[in-house]
Amino acid sequence: MAECRKIWAGRNATAMAAAAFWALTVPAPLTFADPPPWAPAHGWRVKHEEPFYLGYGGRRWERDYGVLDGRCNRQAVGAVLGGAAGAAIGSRVGKDENRQVATVLGAVLGAAAGASIGRDMDEKDRACLGQVLELTGAERDVTWTNPESGVAYRVIPLAGFTDNGRSCREFVTFATPSGRARTTVRHKACSGGDGVWQVIG
Repeated sequence: MAECRKIWAGRNATAMAAAAFWALTVPAPLTFADPPPWAPAHGWRVKHEEPFYLGYGGRRWERDYGVLDGRCNRQAVGAVLGGAAGAAIGSRVGKDENRQVATVLGAVLGAAAGASIGRDMDEKDRACLGQVLELTGAERDVTWTNPESGVAYRVIPLAGFTDNGRSCREFVTFATPSGRARTTVRHKACSGGDGVWQVIG
């Protein structure tokens, strides 16, 4: 009987030692708190499932067009933009208080990417880029492909800063035309809080 008690005590001590070992070596599951009220939301749902996304410049957006999942939905963007194109959207978007998608004005790819690629970035591409700058956190890449031009885009927003009271961000754009080498450019853009981003360098 005494021998049984010793065996039982030994097994019990071994089990307790194993439990202590796992408690100390296995990490606890991570939990994430809501961002503090002063932090930019960068696409997080405001508070608890309210029906909008808070943009980088403070504007509220009803849709993210897939950028928070890493892929811009050009079809959904196109449905919002409608049939307007080129300068028509560029002139209208700065005045439209009820616009539903952000955009980027100014030379995004520039001479470094070649004239043909620069021309291939249409208003849907610019709207995808604007939505990325509005809602995507730093170093979260977003991709999409323009089926008309065959150019695949990948955009990575970087650090934010302020310039004359405007919310600004750096970002890197990768443009890969079908069957050609990829071009990489880095820019800075600022928004006045209305969802219209202007490239400043």
